[in-house]
Amino acid sequence: MPQIESELETATPPRDKTYRHRVADGLYLNVTPSGARSWVQRIMVEGKRRDIGLGRFPTINVGKAHDLAKANRVAIAEGRNPLAEKQAAKAEAAIPTFRQAAERTWQANRPRWRSAKVADEWRRMMGKYAFPPLGDKRVDRVTRRDVLDVLDPIWTTKPETAKKLRQAINATLGWATGHEYCPANVAADIDHYALPRQRATRQHHRSLPYKMGMAAMVQVERVRFPHTRLALRFLILTAARSGEVRGARWSEMDMDAKVWTIPAERMKSAREHRVPLSDAAMAVLGEAKALRNRTGLVFPSRQAPHGELSDKTLMYALHGSWLGKVTDVHGFRGTFSTWANETEAAPWDVIEAALAHAVGNAVSLSYDRGDRFNWRRALMDAWAEYLAA
Repeated sequence: MPQIESELETATPPRDKTYRHRVADGLYLNVTPSGARSWVQRIMVEGKRRDIGLGRFPTINVGKAHDLAKANRVAIAEGRNPLAEKQAAKAEAAIPTFRQAAERTWQANRPRWRSAKVADEWRRMMGKYAFPPLGDKRVDRVTRRDVLDVLDPIWTTKPETAKKLRQAINATLGWATGHEYCPANVAADIDHYALPRQRATRQHHRSLPYKMGMAAMVQVERVRFPHTRLALRFLILTAARSGEVRGARWSEMDMDAKVWTIPAERMKSAREHRVPLSDAAMAVLGEAKALRNRTGLVFPSRQAPHGELSDKTLMYALHGSWLGKVTDVHGFRGTFSTWANETEAAPWDVIEAALAHAVGNAVSLSYDRGDRFNWRRALMDAWAEYLAA
């Protein structure tokens, strides 16, 4: 056999143009100008002359090429289409596993994630619940029963996690269906037809009674590290979300106008939000100037100089005192809202605007685009005065 292959190489030198060397009836060796050689079988398939590639030479030797050509002739004699079978096998090999489809779905949605934390939670949740049973399964072989087996154990015991997991699985199989890797999305509407109704629950963040706001500010001043202490003070004074404060940059601060403008990409609502800064909030920024580094962050991490403070850093600062027993970091927004509403410090829509909540339906919002800024400046000044009383 090696001698035959050596003779074939000698008989098929490269030329200026690609040509074919006949080896047997219907079996040819395709030779390119670079000297690359591959097997081609010319045969009648369903009444039409077709060329079927059999592989590269000498990886596929002469004997193997003859065997492959014979197998194709047998298939045709049995009424099958070897070319269609080959294309189907190639297409089937390209179908991703559920894990691969999930990764592509994650990448496709990456620009739309509200924050890196949300994106990471999506991956961790899928890794914990969905990948162990489904990860290595081809997406076209994932059944409705498979999805139910993942969701059933936590559907009523961990309803919020289960809902997010169903959405993630639905998004993954929806992506696979859209790219024609599977005929249908078996996770679509699965919660309406095959899972029990979940009890309507709403978990609120723990919130400090507003009359304890002054004591909270005193306690915050006892936080050891200035990065964390100043971030917490600023968060309480502005009623902003943790992620908005931790990601705050000096470029967002207009020190002359006393305005903090949070860009749309950092907002939960995906809309730019202006925050009027009280004198107390400006004082925080004055102290924070001592922390400035190359990151441009107002409150850079002490442990990771090139990154943001973590949400856990603020949480642990609270848990180190009595505050951790009565409130969460996010709960200070509830404290502000309760104070503003119960003391009638401002109209309801002004309070909601201060919290960056959209008020009204899509139609009203399309006409009323004001952000009640002057009202909100008076409100935030009053909030700062109350906390300092």
